[in-house]
Amino acid sequence: MTRRILWVPLLAFVVLAALFAWALPHGPQGQVRSRLIGKPLPAFTLAPAVPGKPGLSNTGLRGQPRLLNVFASWCVPCAAEAPQLAKLRAAGATIDAIAIRDTPAEIARFLADYGDPYAAIGDDKASAVQLALGSSGVPETFVIDGQGRIAHQHIGAIRDEDVPVLLAKLKEAE
Repeated sequence: MTRRILWVPLLAFVVLAALFAWALPHGPQGQVRSRLIGKPLPAFTLAPAVPGKPGLSNTGLRGQPRLLNVFASWCVPCAAEAPQLAKLRAAGATIDAIAIRDTPAEIARFLADYGDPYAAIGDDKASAVQLALGSSGVPETFVIDGQGRIAHQHIGAIRDEDVPVLLAKLKEAE
């Protein structure tokens, strides 16, 4: 009987390891969507993230449909989506940004390395605005309609196949 008890911890470990091995490739069962889709942006005012660029406020995001990109210089997928943001800008999209938990020097370096498609960049050092938007990570891009409402949320890096979808969402938001 005592010998059988010695095998219990090993058996428990094997069962847990098998459970984790099964769950790992299946990943989360969905993405966390903002509850503000279809609603006005929360009130906020962010100082400029880099010299020479304006900051950002919810009232400044009215008048015409635009993209609001949440990014960080330390975010690898943010660098990967830079060419697609340039394509969106070249297609006529106005793109504003919120830089989270970053420094002006690192943001400037990121923009120099990967391009600067942004009309304005707000500095969200504590991620307070990011969280108020319902954003769960970086990068995320929101389509904002002319009245300052969130019309669409794109979670993750923008890929080539996402560019026409975002342009269509901007057109719908007019």
